[in-house]
Amino acid sequence: MQPLIDNARMFGQRPEEFARLAEGQSPQVLFITCSDSRVVPALITGARPGELFELRTAGNIVPPYASEHPTSEAATIEYAVEVLGVSDIVVCGHSHCGAVGALVRGDDLDAVPAVRDWLSHATPRPTGAAEDPEVAEGVQAHVLTQLLRLRSYPFIEKKLKERQITLHAWYYEVHKGAVRAHSAETDAFEAL
Repeated sequence: MQPLIDNARMFGQRPEEFARLAEGQSPQVLFITCSDSRVVPALITGARPGELFELRTAGNIVPPYASEHPTSEAATIEYAVEVLGVSDIVVCGHSHCGAVGALVRGDDLDAVPAVRDWLSHATPRPTGAAEDPEVAEGVQAHVLTQLLRLRSYPFIEKKLKERQITLHAWYYEVHKGAVRAHSAETDAFEAL
């Protein structure tokens, strides 16, 4: 913890670099990814403060849209689209994902009921080779499912029809530092 505290102390000693951020934010991209500590959106994309609006959830799950009982995830997505006016949404899964791996393997999650119940939103359950530590097939299928889920949000559906927003599916390879993007033409994840 101490190295993090030391960096935080030094970070605050450069106020001139951050003064413009007090004027507001206007990110162009909503980046939805996993809470995994190995996935750092700004590091992956090279984004500076104010350039990405981030939503991080266990397993980069986009829950079903429900206006009568909204989730914090749906509120974040709605804010990014309707208030901030993002033009792109990236759903980025990653190799070695514990959440998707647990789903692919069918792990017993009764000891962690909040995790179990959250992961129940990942329907249909991703499939893939249970013995694959990267869970590549399962994660990639899961990312595409989350994009379909996003399409069901009424405000996303409207923006898509008006061609005001673009959805992207990414797969980050933790062990390589490489990103693959889904290509609609080939229906495969290809190197950026």
